[in-house]
Amino acid sequence: MSTAAATGLVLGVDVGGSSIKAGLVDVASGRVSGQLIAAPTPAPSTPPALIQVIGALAAQLPGSEGRIGVAFPSVIKGGTAYTAANIHASWIGTDGAALTEQALGRPVLFLNDADAAGIAEMRFGSGRDCTGTVIMLTFGTGIGSALFTGGRLFPNTELGHLQIAGRDAEKWASARVRTAEGLDFPAWVARVNEYLAEMHRLFWPDMFILGGAVSERFTEFAPLLKSPAQLRPAHFAGQSGVVGAALAAIDPAA
Repeated sequence: MSTAAATGLVLGVDVGGSSIKAGLVDVASGRVSGQLIAAPTPAPSTPPALIQVIGALAAQLPGSEGRIGVAFPSVIKGGTAYTAANIHASWIGTDGAALTEQALGRPVLFLNDADAAGIAEMRFGSGRDCTGTVIMLTFGTGIGSALFTGGRLFPNTELGHLQIAGRDAEKWASARVRTAEGLDFPAWVARVNEYLAEMHRLFWPDMFILGGAVSERFTEFAPLLKSPAQLRPAHFAGQSGVVGAALAAIDPAA
């Protein structure tokens, strides 16, 4: 029996525009086991530079075997990246799964980062009791999205690129924009509410799950949020991508 089978630990990696996080995930409970570690996303975030960082993080987290899950900020099909809004453009057309497998000597599953976060929330987090339509939104460098109906994922939705105020929504209401423009919560949430209203007009979800590191401060801005749909903070906050990547690694149809 392999170490992964014996311990239930799977390595999950979450690649973001500003940092890369990694952790060993107990896939039976959906919890990070031990320390969640992180490193700055290299600049420029080219494939060789980024994979070197993933390899260094993996080396610091022994104790798993089998496939590694990597949550990545791109449309991902068959391990290949098709977009690069918040990473280096050289990723477009790159088979990230194959490159990472070659570097680490282990099988790797690449998937969209927001999809990974949504998988974690639907399996063990804030969406686990919802059988209707759920939209997971991650507010970070950009805005990631994951759409679920009846518990099933519709992958690679990229709804952060809806047009709001004449620009991509993520360039209007992401957490990075809030920081860059020095917006207080009332000013930022006014933008978020406008985005949620447009999302509701188009998709009529039963629930929005709001994730990303900013969700750790949900209680501070929750009274300002407005939507006909139910609003919940991500249970895993900034860990959703790592947990979901690990879950997807053992069950690509998650």
